[in-house]
Amino acid sequence: MAELTNTRYRVDGMDCASCATKIATAVRRMPGVEDVSVSLTVGTMNVHHEPDSDLMAIERKVTSLGYAVAPLAEKVSTPATHDNCGGHDHADHDHTHQDHDRSAEANRLAETLHGQGHVPTAGSWWNSGKGRLTILSGVALVVAYAIGHLVPPIAPYAFIAALLIGLVPIARRAFIAAFSGTPFSIEMLMTIAAVGAIIIGAGEEAAAVVFLFLVGELLEGIAAGKARASIQSLTALVPKSALLEEGGTTREVPAESLAVGAMILVRPGDRISADGIIVSGESAIDEAPVTGESTPVRKGMGETVFAGTVNGDAALRIEVTAAAADNTIARVVKLVEEAQESKAPTERFIDRFSRYYTPGVVAFAALVACIPPLFLGGQWDEWIYKGLATLLIGCPCALVISTPAAIAASLSAGARRGLLLKGGAVLENLGRITAVALDKTGTLTEGKPKVTDVIGFTCSEADVLRLAAALESGSSHPLATAILAKAAADGVQVPPATDMAALGGKGVTAMVEGQAILLGSPQATSERVPLSPQQSARITALNEEGKTVSVLVVGNELAGAIAMRDEPRDDAKAGLAALANAGIQTVMLTGDNRRAAAAIGRELGIEVRAELMPADKQRIVGEMKSVGLVVAKVGDGINDAPALAAADVGIAMGGGTDVALETADAAVLHGRVGDIGAMIDLSKRTMRNIFQNISIALGLKAVFLVTTIAGITGLWPAILADTGATVLVTMNALRLLRPPS
Repeated sequence: MAELTNTRYRVDGMDCASCATKIATAVRRMPGVEDVSVSLTVGTMNVHHEPDSDLMAIERKVTSLGYAVAPLAEKVSTPATHDNCGGHDHADHDHTHQDHDRSAEANRLAETLHGQGHVPTAGSWWNSGKGRLTILSGVALVVAYAIGHLVPPIAPYAFIAALLIGLVPIARRAFIAAFSGTPFSIEMLMTIAAVGAIIIGAGEEAAAVVFLFLVGELLEGIAAGKARASIQSLTALVPKSALLEEGGTTREVPAESLAVGAMILVRPGDRISADGIIVSGESAIDEAPVTGESTPVRKGMGETVFAGTVNGDAALRIEVTAAAADNTIARVVKLVEEAQESKAPTERFIDRFSRYYTPGVVAFAALVACIPPLFLGGQWDEWIYKGLATLLIGCPCALVISTPAAIAASLSAGARRGLLLKGGAVLENLGRITAVALDKTGTLTEGKPKVTDVIGFTCSEADVLRLAAALESGSSHPLATAILAKAAADGVQVPPATDMAALGGKGVTAMVEGQAILLGSPQATSERVPLSPQQSARITALNEEGKTVSVLVVGNELAGAIAMRDEPRDDAKAGLAALANAGIQTVMLTGDNRRAAAAIGRELGIEVRAELMPADKQRIVGEMKSVGLVVAKVGDGINDAPALAAADVGIAMGGGTDVALETADAAVLHGRVGDIGAMIDLSKRTMRNIFQNISIALGLKAVFLVTTIAGITGLWPAILADTGATVLVTMNALRLLRPPS
């Protein structure tokens, strides 16, 4: 069998889950198509097909259903540091124009076939084809009422004419969908109900029902558009242009043209146009647009910044580390879109249920219409009317959209807070977590050492830090970086050092202010100057706290010592406490030495399992699962990948390796331990929302079904029960876009 190809399309005009189902069913029947996945909330379609499949035929099929479709071509970006006039680039640009032309043609064709149909336009709802049709149908209904009042004998014909304005495009879509494999579409049920109402002389009510149906579809489309916009708006965070430094000059270029390694200038107040590393400058970075952090973060040379964040009070020179297609926001949007195309277990169940539910509704409506007149002496007109109302009440739109709408809103809301979840199944599983296993370095801790103690023996603490910083100037070793950062934070003037030399595995020496200086491990320095019992005891106490100690020797005297440790993240203790309060067990799994791990564990109040190999972490996760725990594993390194894969849910901590991010089911992009609890809480809120949505959808149908059969309500309330429930369900799901109170 030939290897399958995947083609991705943008589909415009879908407003409810039945739209996605109709498209998927129709395209799946096309020659050479193996599988189709359509996402209502993202507005995309993925087609897995044979390489020689007729893609234009696939596009025509979707267009014939009343939707605009166009291939999602990869953007071709020419690095700003190269000439734009290469032949290859011209070819790619031509391809892009062709795709644009095909998109425009698809829109024109869809508008021609269904000028009053599914194709939306940019701007207000009343400028869309569906909006214009709804307005026209409403005006026709008002005119029919006026004519009926002025000339009563022709009133039935006036209402039939008003009805046909809205019903003809609905019926056309219904029959195209039926021939494409979806006979029980909402449009078909609406068509049957309207035609039946005309036959039994309820043309006035039928015209009103068609108008209400169009209003409901319009509201559904607006609600679905809000959910879709919540994802697409993420891309608007990245500015369209950037200031590129090249050859000693600065020029403005498109942000999407920036190549990895390019140098950009970001002025105070500007939005950062690419992921990168600060090369020079220091500024407060407002990360609220991306992370939701209310307080700007101070960042300087060597620190990472993200596209879409806002530079505060100073100019920065930044080296680009990711192309536009691979920056943080682009990856978030891509993963969210892919996640929304993968269905959760609940969603898959609802889909399977609806396949039998809709034909069942049609059969039940037929029984309602026929059984009483045939066997119980009922009036045909009365019971046919009730059967038609039952048909409208039973439309499955609200039920089918109940789960994907909530999941889409949650995935989007999570992405805005730096919580990436790879699909609805992951979102559901998170709510069932009963234990969380966390890595230490880079997960519970910052992943880089900080100076915790400066001790003066024969020198002042300020002099110890000043001289140690002089020795470490120019070094990129993590311990050296920690000392230099501490000196910079304290405003220490660092003197110059000469004759610098590294002593392999022992330390570093240099001449500073005319004196020989040595900074090294206690063992190395004791070979030159012995430690007193009091000094040894002090260093041992620091070691017991999990700290690394370097001793400073000036001449032949022990001047002092500097202690460093990879400190817990600021929110680690609170984040673990939140998990404990939620009844979730926590354990630290680390390959670090037992003493350092135990010190961090004591400080954070978490059980510790130390000196573990990757296979040990994987084994422990398996043991936890074997005793009935639902386990989430959190880590950021390659050595965490096996355990991430073995857990019920693997969560990669922000800034982690690509291996961890690829292996994990979810990611906490911004490295906050508290976000693990927030992710679990989001899952629980989503499942509650889904339950509410299903209750609304089925509850309203049950109420109106009883009142219809009892003769209390008729066609008007029936259509309101369907479209109203769909709008309520969608709007309820959109509440998840708001941050939790």
